[in-house]
Amino acid sequence: MSATQTTPRPATAATTPLSRMTALARAELTLLGRTRGALVAALLVPLVMPVSVRSAAEEMDLAGAGLSTGTLVLPAAVGFSLLFAVYSVLVGVFVVRREELVLKRLRTGELRDAEILAGSALPAVLTGLAQCLLLTAGCVALLDLSAPSAPHLVVLGLLLGLVMCSALAAATASFTRTGESAQATPMPLLLVSMLGSGMFLPLELMPDRVASVCELLPLTPVVTLVRGGWAGNLSGYEALGALATAMAWILIAVFAVRRWFRWEPRR
Repeated sequence: MSATQTTPRPATAATTPLSRMTALARAELTLLGRTRGALVAALLVPLVMPVSVRSAAEEMDLAGAGLSTGTLVLPAAVGFSLLFAVYSVLVGVFVVRREELVLKRLRTGELRDAEILAGSALPAVLTGLAQCLLLTAGCVALLDLSAPSAPHLVVLGLLLGLVMCSALAAATASFTRTGESAQATPMPLLLVSMLGSGMFLPLELMPDRVASVCELLPLTPVVTLVRGGWAGNLSGYEALGALATAMAWILIAVFAVRRWFRWEPRR
């Protein structure tokens, strides 16, 4: 009397959202390393731009605004890293992966939509974070900055900036047709942020009406929190206002991504 034996199926290794995003991030990091243009924008531009800010600072009355060269250059350096290493690079990443049907193929697997976006963004976010820390250390060493008066505000501003720039990059990619146009669509936010978010010219030195408008720009609360946390001249009311503005922009960007982000080529 023989019994029919069935061969047990091999157990499938369980995956978690973290493991799936990590695997995708490793693959994206390899692809990012092969893109020379993105590497130049991410690594070199944020290191060069603070030199221009330092030169411009020599012609400003920073002491009258309670600032110094260090408290002008350091938040600007952080802002440049967020704009070029995170925002600008990720617009290109999302658009190119969409046009190459990578995003469409990823959606057929275990990855959820949020995991695809987060995993794709992770290498640029970590690059931006590492660069911000490196530039901060450089500014402290070269510009004789003391320890931050409110380090929690500096950390909060940096984390909000990383999340915001990633979300804004996905939102911008929603309206970008091709990889070539991805080099142009980030420019409006880049220019507006550099001119109006207190990176080259602090809001304290702007006319009151202009400063009130510039306070509402996406990157302004990040620069405000980093600068205020380091200089110690930011009141609780001003910190809450900057936090509210940053959260509003993050929610707007997330809504835009959920509403308009495309997973297939725009044809």
